[in-house]
Amino acid sequence: MRFGIIGAGPIGANIAKKLVENGHDVKIADARGLERLEGKNLTGTPVNVEDAIQDIDILITSIPFYVLPSIRNIIDKVSEDVVVVDTSNYYPQLGGKIEDVENGMVESVWVANQLGRPIIKAFNNFLAYTLEHNGTPEGTDGRIAIAVADEDLSHKQIIMGVANELGFDAVDSGSLRDSWRQQPGTPGYCTELTKDELATALTKANKEKAPILRDKVMEKLIASGFTLAHQDFVNVNREVFNS
Repeated sequence: MRFGIIGAGPIGANIAKKLVENGHDVKIADARGLERLEGKNLTGTPVNVEDAIQDIDILITSIPFYVLPSIRNIIDKVSEDVVVVDTSNYYPQLGGKIEDVENGMVESVWVANQLGRPIIKAFNNFLAYTLEHNGTPEGTDGRIAIAVADEDLSHKQIIMGVANELGFDAVDSGSLRDSWRQQPGTPGYCTELTKDELATALTKANKEKAPILRDKVMEKLIASGFTLAHQDFVNVNREVFNS
């Protein structure tokens, strides 16, 4: 398949690398300009953001949540038959508070509204380290799973298949309006669960408590200077998000 990725941070870059390793054609762009990719060790073809959306089957946006409205003019030019996937998460500490989300709008619904088209929420509930190092072949005991939310079942199946190629099982987490169950502050967010464990965790998510628990973990991260080791971070998530 042909992929375009907007965003060359740890998630976008690692997705690009794994897709290329699986034989896919991948173009990767930085929304701020091609020059932002200079000197980066990237797999895939670095392009301007306008080129990243041309002649593709799937577009993955992997940029900070609060930046997404700035690419609306680009998304407006994306062909209607292209599947659009968003990997972002809302952290008011990093980009400021967004009134609609603070008032209860599901984060991914806000993203879809800002981009002006349906999206799939996926690749947001695991860490960059997990993506880079912890993928395993299909059928491996203890294989980590990710959640995929969308109304379009055919599109969802495509992205679940992509997740499998990247080394992860996938769990159908419902419609986009259900995607809060895989957002920060919930038991299934960055806790490295198996398929069965993640399916159970999604049912235990609490929409009212999630922002409180999200902020509690963020406080711990800030206090540590963002230096928690990977497994320590996973353990903190497991402890707090299940409280």
